[in-house]
Amino acid sequence: MREAGIPVSRTFAPREVLSTVATIPRFGIVLLPESLDGFGGLCREVEESGFDWLGVADSQSVFRELYVTLTLAALNTSRVRLGPLVTNPLTRHLVVTASAIASVDEVSGGRAVLGIGSGDSAISTVGAPPATVAGLEDSIVTLGRLTSGAPVERGGMRWQVHRSTRRVPVYLAAEGPRTLELAGRVADGVIVGLGLTPEVIRLSLAAIERGARAGGRTLADLDVWWFAKTNVADTRAEAVAPITMALAASANHAFRFTLEGKGVPLDLHEKIRALQREYNAHHHEIAGGGNAGLTDRWGLTEFLLDRFAIAGTPDDCVAQIQRAVAAGARQFVITSFVPDRRAFVRRWMREVAAAVR
Repeated sequence: MREAGIPVSRTFAPREVLSTVATIPRFGIVLLPESLDGFGGLCREVEESGFDWLGVADSQSVFRELYVTLTLAALNTSRVRLGPLVTNPLTRHLVVTASAIASVDEVSGGRAVLGIGSGDSAISTVGAPPATVAGLEDSIVTLGRLTSGAPVERGGMRWQVHRSTRRVPVYLAAEGPRTLELAGRVADGVIVGLGLTPEVIRLSLAAIERGARAGGRTLADLDVWWFAKTNVADTRAEAVAPITMALAASANHAFRFTLEGKGVPLDLHEKIRALQREYNAHHHEIAGGGNAGLTDRWGLTEFLLDRFAIAGTPDDCVAQIQRAVAAGARQFVITSFVPDRRAFVRRWMREVAAAVR
């Protein structure tokens, strides 16, 4: 739903956007706040290592509280952009989200970015339904108004965040043609979760571009990032073993509503549905949890690795990034699931990111 008087295209300065036409790949990272102990130091490590974006997962039943951890991130960094990757419009009221992200924006000196999606473990662990495409559109536009301080009339009520003064950019996490088109039409940016193979990258960019044209924009007006489950180790097997539960999470989430139009071979459809039936939301992306064996059980590990992951030796990871870049991807949001996250951050930037720059 478009609100009168407030444009839905970008309103922040071009210098704040990491352009999709950049020739050098850029990297963001999503941290899963399993503990607050040492979290501030980890955020400093992320910034000092050269990441451009620091995201925090929002899943109240699985991780520590989103806005507490974002406050720690803001207080322990000075350059990196930060925000939820991603929240949803269901477990938090839109006015609550707008007030919270505006507060993070203030404490960080204007570095906040708001990532939002249809909901994953945050909603499934409390029995809430995913947000609809129409609901996501309304949320994007409404959050843009609220963070700018403008009022929103809704159901005979006046919604407003009186102390919010800067419109925080809103990025949509999108995994299907309809949400990718929606991102192209109304969001400031998009976190593409449909995959990283050349076919899927081209399919995703085409959908975003269709949406951008429908909104009177071009693909260049969108800040596009590609989500990847990652790990780097001395051998491919060592890198893959800890992230199988994350691959199961990608299959469960990206293919929830439909497999149509998502470039999935027909012979894998039933295997994916079987994995989804067994997926345990309370073990969402928990290393060694109940979802870790699902990809092997259903013969999907190699397919999901190729589709959703950048994992292996440093040389393996560099080759996978170069393949994605050749297909049109430029900016990558990564996440990993290793005990020593600081060591991972350092090794990724030193041995992988540096090799593709």
